[in-house]
Amino acid sequence: MRVLVVDDEPLARARLAALLGDCDDIEVIGSLGDGDAALASLSDLRPDVLLLDINMPGIDGTTVAQRLSGRPRPLVIFCTAYEAHALKAFDLGAVDYLLKPVRLDRLREALQRAQRRLNDMPREPVAYLHGRMRGEQVRISLEEVISLVADEKYVTVQHRRGELLIEESLRQLEETHPDQFIRLHRNCLVPPARLLGIRTLADGRVLARLDGTDLAPEISRRNLPTVRKLLRLG
Repeated sequence: MRVLVVDDEPLARARLAALLGDCDDIEVIGSLGDGDAALASLSDLRPDVLLLDINMPGIDGTTVAQRLSGRPRPLVIFCTAYEAHALKAFDLGAVDYLLKPVRLDRLREALQRAQRRLNDMPREPVAYLHGRMRGEQVRISLEEVISLVADEKYVTVQHRRGELLIEESLRQLEETHPDQFIRLHRNCLVPPARLLGIRTLADGRVLARLDGTDLAPEISRRNLPTVRKLLRLG
């Protein structure tokens, strides 16, 4: 099981990492200090479980869990010093709620619950986009897609390993994969999970902040309410 530790206190992160070292079949793939960094790392680290603090600067733990709502992975185990958030945590689908200082037996119990939930998840078929990259015919899984931008005859797929040209139109892609993309502009689609936030410029234009890239596509006035709702609901 791939576990990512997210806590703004270095000592807490170190203690959790030490406890995880005493748990079987656990790989600690990272240790981060805030929610923004955790969300930005998901596509590269691909954790199965987050050990997630709640009170952190910037995006707090409950907001991170809201952003992950509806995604099969990663699962969330909250690790916090406060009991008050427990009810909301379970409403967000958390596997468990551990109070600091976390005990090894409770951590093992929470990880076992997470493993059972992972084992019960149905295996979904992987969907691919097919196109040409540097003259070769290749395929890219939808999980790797960062953005789709239409440019005359082709659509450029930006993904984790580069760019790919495909012949399907954005409308065809929306119809084929209705739950996989959100439209930012008439020429741009992105996976909802890649959308981290928005930024308004002095001239009134609104740009999207995406996970895994410095690309900041413009959001049209027509599509802005849908994007805002997605961010608000997580």
